[in-house]
Order: sequence, then C-alpha cells, then structure tokens
Amino acid sequence: MAEIRSTLEMVLERAARMEAKASADLVSQEKEKDGMRLAAGYLRGEQVDLPGALAKCSAEELPLLKKGMVTALLRNIVLPRKADEAPAGEKAMQALLEIGRSKGELVQVFTEMKSILERYLSHKEQLKKQLEEQFAQQMQLMEKSLAQQTGMKMKLQPSQHPKFAEEWQRILVELNDQYGRAVEQYKEFIAKQLTTA
Repeated sequence: MAEIRSTLEMVLERAARMEAKASADLVSQEKEKDGMRLAAGYLRGEQVDLPGALAKCSAEELPLLKKGMVTALLRNIVLPRKADEAPAGEKAMQALLEIGRSKGELVQVFTEMKSILERYLSHKEQLKKQLEEQFAQQMQLMEKSLAQQTGMKMKLQPSQHPKFAEEWQRILVELNDQYGRAVEQYKEFIAKQLTTA
C-alpha cells in the first residue's frame, strides 16, 4: 500500500508542477498579447505611449510586453504593393525606434530599411514599364492583325497580352524574394536588438 501511495503522491506532484508551468506560460502569453494590442492601437492612431507602458511594467513583465510590441510592429513592415501602403511600415519603424531609444544603431538600420522599401517600389515600377515596352511591340502587331481581320481599328494594352501576366508574375516573385530577404534580415536584427537585454 505504501508503494501505491508514494506513486500516487508522485503523480499528484507532477500534475501540480505541470499545472504551475501551464499557468506561468499562460501569464507570459497574455503579457505578450498585451504588448501586441498596445502596438496595434498605436498603429491604428490611438494615443498609446509605448515607452511609457514599458516603463510602468515590472522587471519580469518587461521582456514579455516588449516582445509582443516588437513582434506586432515588425509584422507591419512589409514590402508595399503600392506607394500608399508605405506609411504603415514607416509608422511601425517609428514606434520601434521609440521603444529602442537607447539603441543608437537602430537609427541607421531603419534608414537603410526605409531606403530598401523605397527602392523596391521604384524598381518594381521600372520593371513593369520595361515589360510593357517589350510587349508593346507585340501588341502593335496584334492590333494590325485584328484590324485586317475585323476591319476595325483597336487599341490593345500590353497588359492584355496572354503572356504578360505570366511574365509579370515571374518577375514579381524574383523581386519580392530579393527584397523580402533583405527586409527579413533587418527585421531579425531589430528583433534581436530589442528583445534581448
């Protein structure tokens, strides 16, 4: 009976340890989510003082709250599809800069990152114009052919060519991969700088 009881006691002790660990993990996850919520509020334009929120929390909560903020803000730094999407990334960079005020090297990192995002947009526009010029010649031949067949003059856009979308998609994949890797490297560096002591 003593053996059975000691085995039962061991099982109960183990269950208690597992429950305590699960409870601690839950608290950690909640603090990270709080950081994400604060960062999301900041990005939506709410009056959120991110450095102030960090200053108010305890020493054990600080890394968790900060990690949540940094994670949410970094997710908003992406390759913009259009020029009007760039300000969201810039706002996230500004918030990260506020959080990492003591990290002077981040100013240079964000300057380089912003430059990469701007170059991405201009490079993308340049490549699209070049592709349209390549297909423009083919479209002129198609316009002449259709005019002869139908007797009506037509104006076709290069983007209407069947191969245009396929070629543009291939170019975009390469471009996104190239610039995306650079942005991800910077994001990893920033996360490491801001979430480690």
